[in-house]
Amino acid sequence: MNVLPLILYAAAGVAYAVHFATRRPQAGRLATTVLVFAAFAHTFVIGMQTMEVRHVPFANASSAISTFVWLLALSYLYLEMTSDERSMGVFIAPMLAGLQTIPAWSPGIERIDPMLDSPSFWMHVSSLLFAYASFALAAVLGLTYVVQFTEIKKKHLGFFYTRLPSLQTLDIMNARAVAVGWLFLTVGVVVGVIWVTQARAAAPDDPNLRAMSLDDPKIFVAVLTWGLYSFAVLARRMMGWSGRRAAWLSAVGFTIVLLNFLPISYFVRTSHTF
Repeated sequence: MNVLPLILYAAAGVAYAVHFATRRPQAGRLATTVLVFAAFAHTFVIGMQTMEVRHVPFANASSAISTFVWLLALSYLYLEMTSDERSMGVFIAPMLAGLQTIPAWSPGIERIDPMLDSPSFWMHVSSLLFAYASFALAAVLGLTYVVQFTEIKKKHLGFFYTRLPSLQTLDIMNARAVAVGWLFLTVGVVVGVIWVTQARAAAPDDPNLRAMSLDDPKIFVAVLTWGLYSFAVLARRMMGWSGRRAAWLSAVGFTIVLLNFLPISYFVRTSHTF
């Protein structure tokens, strides 16, 4: 089921590339339309999987990545439709297609685990995935800021300068994406602590629950991510870190997020398997 969204995300990427190169309004509208269809198709897949396991699918690494891609697509479409700015699509759509390749070819098994049947757990994981989607947008905006800044610094106002938003617009959008992501990440971490406390009280002998601590790589990296983005929010407000500094912080932060999603989830044995 994950193959159709992959094909549509890839098609959207091609359409956004054509629009970015030609700046034709028709190509831009086509790109948005294809991405909307991709998001609808992905919503159907997520809905079917949710009906099957009775919660949003995220109990294995592949399904969590699929849900993340879905949330990123919806977040980007909201950004595009509220700002009427399509130039970011040339960067976002390939990311969607690339990550969706993983659940398309290696879907994994979405198990039904009574321990996970908790509103606190659903809120915990959903908040984290939405936060990570916001951080992905912030990273793209930040790297775009760096590209635009480099063009201006070289006084070479060419290909990218005429196609990308202004530095001020990119910085404002980056700040908003980081702030929203940090808020949901904070909620996810706090609710996660509450969920583990409740789950341990209900199942004190469960080895998986007892092993959940900062020694768990996934938990450690999640806390590290929260610390970095907390610094990014405070640095912007109290130290005036905006522009390139904020842009690079966004890129570094999302690199850590991807580290937690891919190598740690797939190649590191951990008690925190969901």
